[in-house]
Amino acid sequence: MKVNCIVVDDEHLARQYIKDYIEKLPFLEFKGDFNSPLKAMDVIKTENIDLIFLDIQMPDITGLEFLRTLQNPPYVIITTAYKEYAIEGFELNVCDYLLKPFSFERFLNASNKVLALIEKAKKETNEEEQEHTEATMHDSYLVIRADRKHYKINFEDLVYIEGQKAYVTFHTINKKVTALASLRELEEKLPNDLFIRIHKSYIVSKKRIDALDGNMLEVKGISLPIGKSYRGLVLQIFGLEE
Repeated sequence: MKVNCIVVDDEHLARQYIKDYIEKLPFLEFKGDFNSPLKAMDVIKTENIDLIFLDIQMPDITGLEFLRTLQNPPYVIITTAYKEYAIEGFELNVCDYLLKPFSFERFLNASNKVLALIEKAKKETNEEEQEHTEATMHDSYLVIRADRKHYKINFEDLVYIEGQKAYVTFHTINKKVTALASLRELEEKLPNDLFIRIHKSYIVSKKRIDALDGNMLEVKGISLPIGKSYRGLVLQIFGLEE
């Protein structure tokens, strides 16, 4: 596994010796060094950067101020001569705090910590992908795996299906089942004479539709939003047109 990393430090010598350390570790892939956080913005946005070695005291903006501006920051190892910022750094979930001048051994320990975090996250993602299961369709029901069980969900009992990122929740008249599944795949497989997609997050049973109220659809006493691109199909159920 390669960990793509950059160095952000206004001192040339500091950037150079961190780069030298990086090149000694086969799992670190050096992607550039910058004397200002603002100059690093483009590479962080456009490339898959896993780790930043980040100084604190720099012109224009400090390392910690810069870190606060990142919505989904990479892993960060602070490299600084100022130990008084350590608590604030860890409050921003930095992985480690290296006080200059630091040894290669200390650098290696910090880098290994980041590698372990990345490998753990990748393992968890792979496990989720392995758990992802397709619904098995039958004439009048589907079977879905969740919570280490196989659930039989009758089309007759299904009220609506709610998409939540990688998960979907099947809302029936008597239970809810949440599983790793794709709403798009369910839309393709469910019989379209019984079910209709009304929103990027919802598929509903046509039988359970009670009323149309503006951009909301009442389904078994619950109001669900109608997506703009699905509105025409919903109106057809009521014999209406745009």
